[in-house]
Amino acid sequence: MTIHHTRLATLDLAWSKSSYSTGNGGECVEFAAAADHVHIRDSKQADGPVLTIGPEAWAGFVGVVAG
Repeated sequence: MTIHHTRLATLDLAWSKSSYSTGNGGECVEFAAAADHVHIRDSKQADGPVLTIGPEAWAGFVGVVAG
């Protein structure tokens, strides 16, 4: 496995917060859908790390947490 570290240009992405995000310091997730990837980050750390996954993995994740 090869891991590449790159700085993601997050300013060009339209981020959406989880519907459970209340702004009260809870555990919040933001996501931004791109053409062939979904980017995920901690909404409290907008400049922090971003996890990038494929649409199939995103659909699986949403299916599990919505379960």
